[in-house]
Amino acid sequence: MDVVTNKTEQLQTVLSQYRSALVAFSGGIDSTVVLQAAITAYGTKNVVAIVANSELFSDVEFTQAVALGKQLGVQVVPTTLAYLKNEDVRQNTPNSWYAAKKLFYQRMNGLKAQYPADVIFDGIIADDLQDYRPGLKARDEEGIVSPLALANFTKVDVRQLAQDYGLSNWNKVPSSSVSSRFPYNTTLTQTAIDRVMQAESYLRQLGFSTVRVRVHGDLARIEVPNQQMSALMAQREAINTKLKQLGYDYVSVDLGGFISGHMNDVLATTTTSED
Repeated sequence: MDVVTNKTEQLQTVLSQYRSALVAFSGGIDSTVVLQAAITAYGTKNVVAIVANSELFSDVEFTQAVALGKQLGVQVVPTTLAYLKNEDVRQNTPNSWYAAKKLFYQRMNGLKAQYPADVIFDGIIADDLQDYRPGLKARDEEGIVSPLALANFTKVDVRQLAQDYGLSNWNKVPSSSVSSRFPYNTTLTQTAIDRVMQAESYLRQLGFSTVRVRVHGDLARIEVPNQQMSALMAQREAINTKLKQLGYDYVSVDLGGFISGHMNDVLATTTTSED
């Protein structure tokens, strides 16, 4: 028995404890696998996909998630969250991830009264447990279940299961809250957020599907995978011009390449737990 098959059996054991579920659905690979697994276990009539729209994710991602949920045959419930009204989120403090997840999970629990289900699932996986993830505390406080993490699914495992399920987005590039583009304790504004989204959208149009534009004041620091560094530099003049047109005074490239959760590096020497 291969690793993914064994973990899939563990996942089925987790799901067998319930008969219906609300799924926090972003349209990413992880939450899509959770949604499909719940559909397989309970049927489409007993699964509801909750898709959140907010200032911290693009409207394109929201629209795509709604469409994918409907394509998979479940009821899709859109909801809107105003994260920037929360002081921790707006100031992008190290506590902002907890605050944002707390708001999201509370909304999920509120919707559970309207769309009754045995459990609320999210898409957290085993890999997420290795980074600075204060949102896990909010998850536990709100009683949310992470079936993929419980079955010890890694990112590689999830992609394999997504392929086995025949999911159209099995190779989708991971996305994250746009707040991760800013250093901690930086005030987030809608203008700054929109600028980042426009810059990253432009770079994706150039063929850089995995890209981050990290912001340090008036400087934009571009991260792409190391193997795409040459392609990025070959278009440096056009990229420099475009990002300056968007309002950045300086445009740089991170020679270390793309690193997920890069802004958390500054916490490594000062933060050892969520508390």
